[in-house]
Amino acid sequence: KNLCFFVAGTWVTASAHIITAVIGSGVLSLSWAIAQLGWIAGPMALVIFSIITWFTSTLLADCCRDPVSGKRCSCYMDAVKSNLGGISNKFCGLAQYVNLVGITIGYSITSAISMAAIERSGCFHKEGHNVGCHVKNNKFMIIFGIIEIILSQIPNFHELSWLSAVAAVMSFGYSTIGLGLSIAKAVGGNQARTSLTGTTVGVDVTSWQKTWNCFEAIGDIAFAFAFSTVLVEIQASPPGFNGKTSIHVIGMELQDTLKPNPPENESMKKATLVGVSVTTVFYVSCGALGYAAFGNNAPGNFLTGFGFYEPYWLIDMANVFIIVHLIGAYQVFCQPIFKQVEDRCFNRWPNSSFIKESPPIKLPLFGVYSFSVFRVVWRTGYVILTIVLAMLLPFFNAILGLLGAASFWPLTVYFPIQMHISREQIRAFSWKWIWLNFLVLLCLIVSVLAAAGSIATIVKDLSTYEPFNSVS
Repeated sequence: KNLCFFVAGTWVTASAHIITAVIGSGVLSLSWAIAQLGWIAGPMALVIFSIITWFTSTLLADCCRDPVSGKRCSCYMDAVKSNLGGISNKFCGLAQYVNLVGITIGYSITSAISMAAIERSGCFHKEGHNVGCHVKNNKFMIIFGIIEIILSQIPNFHELSWLSAVAAVMSFGYSTIGLGLSIAKAVGGNQARTSLTGTTVGVDVTSWQKTWNCFEAIGDIAFAFAFSTVLVEIQASPPGFNGKTSIHVIGMELQDTLKPNPPENESMKKATLVGVSVTTVFYVSCGALGYAAFGNNAPGNFLTGFGFYEPYWLIDMANVFIIVHLIGAYQVFCQPIFKQVEDRCFNRWPNSSFIKESPPIKLPLFGVYSFSVFRVVWRTGYVILTIVLAMLLPFFNAILGLLGAASFWPLTVYFPIQMHISREQIRAFSWKWIWLNFLVLLCLIVSVLAAAGSIATIVKDLSTYEPFNSVS
């Protein structure tokens, strides 16, 4: 999710941007999350997170202009700096860049799982459903890493306009296939065991596992709804606006966004309501139907659970969609990291030939390419680092839960509410000030519990996991 989209800038197109930006790999874990929480708490958690996300996004929509000059903020960090000051801006930047690094690691894990699922489904189709067909994920992570090393050398990769169309098709493609397969499996007989409270202690899990899995599930749901880092980018626009719109994640230069008339904050509030509502219906459907299909044994990635069933070609297609989507998404999320590090190096060592020299090279079919040894070394090193970390921590649900916990509170809740309090000059200890800060505190507790559940699962898995030996 969180790629670039180019269409006319209205609340309708902004709604489409939000839907496409939110619906992504997070949908894969929702059936597992509902399996941990049950038929009551699971859908309720999805609705509650959607309401909080919608509410704080409406507050954020009012904070996209500098309160003094009235100038539009080009990105989330600029909005925080304009409304809360430099220290908050640095904290926001830290939260965002840590989140970006974590997402690139998570996408490496997810892509490898989908590649392995394709090999497994082919094995089951050929050898039968009783064969184990277990494959190691490491070779697929290496393949994914090689692809990303090559793509990371493309200057301004995130500005390729076709990336938006690919992102939309891929994310809706694999989500819709998973939804259809879940319906077919749920109504096809051999109904899976479900319950109002989810997994059963003493049958499916221990009491320890039940507690931490529930917390981890909350983190997975939080990850699925995170889109605050692109909301300001959808709404803001620079000088020279020409009526088109694009989304770029933090750290990237914008092209054009929402039209200034009607007021962009009103358009964004309407777009947020529509976008979050549609996404919530889609998420509840995918999560609930996935739980109905697999029951308390729902897999962490619900598409990999269909590896035992036909039509195997459709399952393979869904996993190919995931792989293609995440190959591009990885680049979009790491581009701000590349830009930040490279800009700092250029400023710190302006006379270094290693850093500054980029002689042009003519490549067949590609034209002139600006070759930089520094860019090749640094970007290759970053990709290798994320792949190695993914091999060391190949825990799909736990990593998603940890990412959701780490990003939800600061980026979705804390900064929008604090900017609103500052902008509206809400008096300390007034009724509105109290309940807004109570929401901040409540979400902080939820995020801490979600992080604790994910960390506990990682620690437990590490006790039996052999490094660089992940198997699907």
